[in-house]
Amino acid sequence: MLRTIAISKKNELIKDLDMMKVISGDFKWFWIDFDQPTEEEVELLRDPLSFHPLAIEDCIHRLQRPKLDYYGDYAFFVTQALNQETLIREEVNFFLSGQYIVTFHHKPSNEINDVWNRIHSATNHKKWDPSHVLYNVIDKMVDNYFPLVYQIEDRLSEIDENSKGRSMEVLLEDLFDIRHHLLSLRHTITPMRDLIYRILNSQRMTDIQGKLVYFSDIHDHLLKLAEMIEANRELTTDIRDSYISLNSHQTNHVMKVLTVITTIFMPMTFIVGLYGMNFRYMPGLTWKYGFFTTIAVMILVAIGMSMWFKKKGWFK
Repeated sequence: MLRTIAISKKNELIKDLDMMKVISGDFKWFWIDFDQPTEEEVELLRDPLSFHPLAIEDCIHRLQRPKLDYYGDYAFFVTQALNQETLIREEVNFFLSGQYIVTFHHKPSNEINDVWNRIHSATNHKKWDPSHVLYNVIDKMVDNYFPLVYQIEDRLSEIDENSKGRSMEVLLEDLFDIRHHLLSLRHTITPMRDLIYRILNSQRMTDIQGKLVYFSDIHDHLLKLAEMIEANRELTTDIRDSYISLNSHQTNHVMKVLTVITTIFMPMTFIVGLYGMNFRYMPGLTWKYGFFTTIAVMILVAIGMSMWFKKKGWFK
């Protein structure tokens, strides 16, 4: 689907014009949005828009790394938004010049729809231009990263407290799932941070020079997000190591208790095995109190060894 916005020389909004009229018209600037385009609509990037084949190839091939390329009188941007439900990366591409901005995305973009509606509802269009549209869309993308990071922090807090008393196996499974999400976030946020850094240090995009303070604010947000992700990854490592250490401690304690019990029963087993041999002549075999004496000796040995182990602190 194609949709257009054009701003006239008098800063009046003209919407839903045919793309050919928008390109050939005398406007202050215009915005063409390729929203889930068909193959026929993709061909419009080649003719009549005449964008570079490499940029068009990057649009067609999904999940490119966020980047900035220069082609003649326009710049090409690859950015990534994150689906709020699935954390799947969704690519949004921009063609930017002083007279137009062209956006391209294979899936619906809430960020672009939000800015699109804001332009439609604005009463004054003087402040709007292609670079301002770019800033607002990317700013909205970055703002939508924060709830995802906060949600992960809440999940980490629940795992750390374990107020529901879940088993260690379930907690570790959730922990590794969180680490996977953090890795996915880092693969998006770090390249986006580098992209904004390139914009801030670019000398070729003169239209953006007046809005560097806005893009600097986005860069600060991305730096904060990157620090939060690294801190959360370190926290997941600490929690994982703590659970593994606790599990090892519990295993060692169980093994110690079993070893003590086995040691207590060793002399008793020896006595039982000794008197269980089928010899005819054995001391006390025909004695009236032989059985009870043997039982008493075994009980005394068990009590004595238990007291000695307790004194050594092996039952703590």
